[in-house]
Amino acid sequence: MIRVEQLSKDYGGLIALRDVSFEVGRGEIAGFVGPNGAGKTTALRIIAGFIGATSGKVTVDGHDIASEPLEVRRRIGYMPEAAPLYPEMRVMEYLSFRAALKRVPRRRQVSAVSRAMQQAGVEDVAPVVIAHLSKGYRQRVGLADALVASPPLLILDEPTAGLDPNQIREVRRLIRELGKEHTVFLSTHILSEVESICDRAIVIDRGRIVAEGTLRDLQARRGAVEMELLVVDRGGRSAKLVENSPGVETIEVEALGENRLRLRVRSTDKTSPDALMESLVRILVENQVGVRGATCLKARLEDVFSELTRAETTEAGPGGAQDWSKPAG
Repeated sequence: MIRVEQLSKDYGGLIALRDVSFEVGRGEIAGFVGPNGAGKTTALRIIAGFIGATSGKVTVDGHDIASEPLEVRRRIGYMPEAAPLYPEMRVMEYLSFRAALKRVPRRRQVSAVSRAMQQAGVEDVAPVVIAHLSKGYRQRVGLADALVASPPLLILDEPTAGLDPNQIREVRRLIRELGKEHTVFLSTHILSEVESICDRAIVIDRGRIVAEGTLRDLQARRGAVEMELLVVDRGGRSAKLVENSPGVETIEVEALGENRLRLRVRSTDKTSPDALMESLVRILVENQVGVRGATCLKARLEDVFSELTRAETTEAGPGGAQDWSKPAG
């Protein structure tokens, strides 16, 4: 659905994107993940046709954004982080106005607005003036705006920004539902959002793509393996036994009471974590330490993200892409 090839954008010396390439398949819910200032919004605005690129190519559903901008825009519903609503208009009035601007045929406008309000969950506030709506409902109206022309692709920039926890859960639920009928490409710097909504993630930092793949793929890229051992240690030897075992990098010990300990073990050997865990259990049992549980811990996406962006910052050097706040050298 989306193909981005060698996309670059600079603003008179500030490099926002450098040689960015990725694809989003039809029917996917893909997350565009990165810290603030990484270039997410710039890339989304280029894909949506709001700004031009310095170089590179973007195609949406086979149509080039540079040579066929109207064809691309017909296929996109774009919701910016701060949806530019007209506060003096009523919700239905505003969406009818937007449907006309998006050239929805007149005979279909009423049904298109009704369907968009239903999908976004704003039917109950259709006659309400937008200025009187909560932040959560305004976000939903922005989502209804993106849906009103029934586009196959939705581009959502930080869709839960500024919402309270209950509103966040509701918007995430709406996005998952919309993903059944639309391709969804959303940007966020909230990793839990990607885990709860997305099929796949594309990680950007300092204007460059540093990783992409399914959440399982990204978790497998983590530089270390962690495991947890629950032990009953009356002799106080378990931590030393584990720490001195081959393959163990670090160990954290948490006392649980009555000689019970939780040992969190970290290893950089990703080739055979199960073998390492079996070895640690055997060593502990042979030394009369009771083992009540042993688990390989699933890498958290936050940890993977931290390692990816930290590595990118370290490796970028003088020739790397620059952050917004730093002039190009």
